[in-house]
Amino acid sequence: MITHLNGRLVEKTPTNIVVECNGVGYFVKISLNTFSAIGMEEQIKIHTQLQVREDAHTLYGFATLKERIMFNHLISVSGIGANTAILMLSALTSDEIAAAIVGDNVNLIQSIKGIGAKTAQRLIIDLKDKVAKTDFATENIFAVNNTNQNDALTALLSLGFDKSKAEKAINRIITEDQSVEDIIKQALKVL
Repeated sequence: MITHLNGRLVEKTPTNIVVECNGVGYFVKISLNTFSAIGMEEQIKIHTQLQVREDAHTLYGFATLKERIMFNHLISVSGIGANTAILMLSALTSDEIAAAIVGDNVNLIQSIKGIGAKTAQRLIIDLKDKVAKTDFATENIFAVNNTNQNDALTALLSLGFDKSKAEKAINRIITEDQSVEDIIKQALKVL
């Protein structure tokens, strides 16, 4: 298994990167959170997970070990494949997913594209004990934001906006009792 790559960043898109190590270019699929975290540094170290299937060998990359651990937890759940796990890690950070699992927040998990009610419930049931034993920040991670803000942030992230910029935009325009749609519309004007 390839556990990490340490080399030169040759190509970077929101969904994948190419890392050159000793003359070999590795195509690595990444989440939007990893895309934001790696910046435009020329030399990078990225944690990886190799998925071997009959039709493909796919390398997935993560900016942190925490994100790779969460990826492995997610793909262990029936009904969640590697691409869905990457999509989940693009919409929410590994700590946010862990907090949603520990807090039984089915609605937040279900708000991620491709995750239905049954899959969200199965995810919580299968991973609650595993996630509680790890070092994910799960205590009161959503205490600062209300549900509408979280839903709006998730929507903006799924549209491809940078998480820190989206959070700043939401914090700049937020007032009490706004609907998710209003928050998104106003944030889009600021972004």
